[in-house]
Amino acid sequence: MSGQADLSRITLHVTGMTCAACAARIEKAVGKMEGVAEVSVNVALERAVVLLDAKRVRTEQIEARIAQLGFGVRLLNSDDGQSAANSGEEIRRSRAMFLLSLAFTLPFFWAMIPHHATSSSPWVPELLANPWFQLALAVPVQFGFGLPFYIRAYEALKNGSANMDVLIVLGTSTAFFYSHYLLFHPGQVMMGSGHHSPYYFDTSTMIITIVWLGRWIEASARKRTADSLSQLYAMQTDTACMLTPDGERRVPVDTLKEGDLLRVRPGERVPLDGIVAQGISAVDESLITGESMPVKKRKGDRVIGGTLNSSGVLEIRVLRTTSQSTIARMIRMVEEAQNAKAPIQRVADKIAAVFVPVIAATAVCTFLYWYGLGEPGAAGGALEKAIAVLLIACPCALGLATPVSILVASGRAAQKGIVYMEGAALERLHQTDILLFDKTGTVTFGTPKVTDVIAAEGETQATLLSKLAGAEQLSEHPLSRAVVDEAERRGLRVPDCGSFLAVPGCGVRAEVHGRGIVAGTRRWLEEQGVPFAETEKAAGPLRSQGKQLIYVAVDGRPAGVVALADTVRPTAAPTLRQLKKQGMDIRLVTGDHAAAAKAVAERLGNVRYYADMLPDQKLGLVRRLQSQGKRVTMVGDGVNDAPALAAADIGVAVGNGTDVAKAAADVHLLKSDLKAMADAVRISRKTMANIYQNMALSFCYNALAIPAALSGHLAPWMACTAMALSSLTVIINALRLKRV
Repeated sequence: MSGQADLSRITLHVTGMTCAACAARIEKAVGKMEGVAEVSVNVALERAVVLLDAKRVRTEQIEARIAQLGFGVRLLNSDDGQSAANSGEEIRRSRAMFLLSLAFTLPFFWAMIPHHATSSSPWVPELLANPWFQLALAVPVQFGFGLPFYIRAYEALKNGSANMDVLIVLGTSTAFFYSHYLLFHPGQVMMGSGHHSPYYFDTSTMIITIVWLGRWIEASARKRTADSLSQLYAMQTDTACMLTPDGERRVPVDTLKEGDLLRVRPGERVPLDGIVAQGISAVDESLITGESMPVKKRKGDRVIGGTLNSSGVLEIRVLRTTSQSTIARMIRMVEEAQNAKAPIQRVADKIAAVFVPVIAATAVCTFLYWYGLGEPGAAGGALEKAIAVLLIACPCALGLATPVSILVASGRAAQKGIVYMEGAALERLHQTDILLFDKTGTVTFGTPKVTDVIAAEGETQATLLSKLAGAEQLSEHPLSRAVVDEAERRGLRVPDCGSFLAVPGCGVRAEVHGRGIVAGTRRWLEEQGVPFAETEKAAGPLRSQGKQLIYVAVDGRPAGVVALADTVRPTAAPTLRQLKKQGMDIRLVTGDHAAAAKAVAERLGNVRYYADMLPDQKLGLVRRLQSQGKRVTMVGDGVNDAPALAAADIGVAVGNGTDVAKAAADVHLLKSDLKAMADAVRISRKTMANIYQNMALSFCYNALAIPAALSGHLAPWMACTAMALSSLTVIINALRLKRV
């Protein structure tokens, strides 16, 4: 068997699907083809995603097989832009078919008024009651505007399955041809139960008209569900201002390559991911990371393609081309999540697959009952009730219950900087029992910051920090950079230094303003005869908190101690408290030593912690907890987190984490603010509640409507209207997720 590495993925735009039974038919037919490993069809998005072995089956063969089933199909490329669900073509076509069909159906409504008016009957032309005139009106509706239903029903039956179109064709054809028979055999006329005439041309035309109205409304509502994803497409720019030796030149973004230099003016979007080569500006990243405030960017900072330059002019060096940019990858991940089926949807698909044949059989039994026992000999009345059963029980709403909710939720999550890699992650995240957080870079900033400055006698905090920054400024060590950044943040002057020497594992030695500065570990300085007994009383508690200490000596005398620590993110503690209230067991996992882990755990509310954990130990912890029956979610950002992220029930990669961590994760948080983790859990919970509501609405609708149709309390046109409204109700309910 071909390995996973030998498989390729294609995405197809499939038109003509009307319900979950259509999706099931495509999956069944394509899934049987040699070389196809997996196929997933999404009715709401009008997409089919196929995992195939290109050596054994070609894309053209799969397209041909789907076309044989009676559906339109074309290959979607990465630069196709808007998804098929966003296209207005279906809306325009459904609207046109409805309006044209309505023009032929309105005379029937006029002819029906006297039979439903509560007061004096309005005038109705005799022509409208003429059965030959009614036949002339019904023929173009039945075989013109109804032709697409006949074609799709034929293709479905030819391939051994049934769908919504089969039910529509059965219902309308029965009404039309029964009326046609009576018109040419007047001696056989039998009045239907409570019906105004023995002919049912009005029933067939109204059903087709109402179905087209339902398709129009449903297509419009489905277009709204994809609005969040369309915002991501809108962030992609077509052209960019490239700087060349000959000056500025406006070029297509697709032609840019890594290393090109771009100029971005205020009010323009950053074309591609890159690094600021020149300039200072505030960049609005809200649509990518969810961060509401513009982020200040200067030379050396990374910028994300699609973000908005708010103030100054920036010159940017391209890091990633169009297909590999953050916004392009984000769009792909969101679309893949929408295409993938959540486990709960597969249950609905199985029900829908057998629903149509069962309802068709039920309709036949209904006719036989009413014709033989209910109203003996009244073929018209029995026919009405059978048609109502056929039309009321379409599984459209059931088929839309899950994909529409996932479509809206994943789009809303993307707006908040959260990307679910698949529908299963969206379904399972809120079911987490134990939530494991990596410490460094996830709960903390991942970079050291100065937290305390202890000055010895004869020094102040400002003079000590200034001298130390001067000595450390030529060092590339993270602690050295943190000292210099803190001095600059406090507005202190960083003096020049000379005779700089870095001693690995010990510290630095330098001359600042002619004075000898030695800074580093206590052991190293004491080996050089500098005593720190006096400052140790203040430094001891800092060390017990897991902080890193830099001891400073000036001209051989103790000058003070500077403490640094990887500080906890401001939103970490509130977020963890919120998740804990939701019943999740929060734990901290780190490769750092126990003192540092304990200090951070205490700041987070005394959560349980695991220290000195190597990557294989993190993996072992995840598997040990799972063996106890716990559902484990791992949140991390580094290479050392990747094994645990992959093994966990749900892996969550945070912010600017490593590519290895992102590849192993099921959920990506595009910003490092842990508040996004709480948002991700909340969206998961709300989405599943919405899906259960949709399924409940679908089942309740059928539980109430089918008995009403069986008992004769629903006319066919009413059943058709109710069927369309059930799908619309599900879509409107799913749209509430846009406010999560």
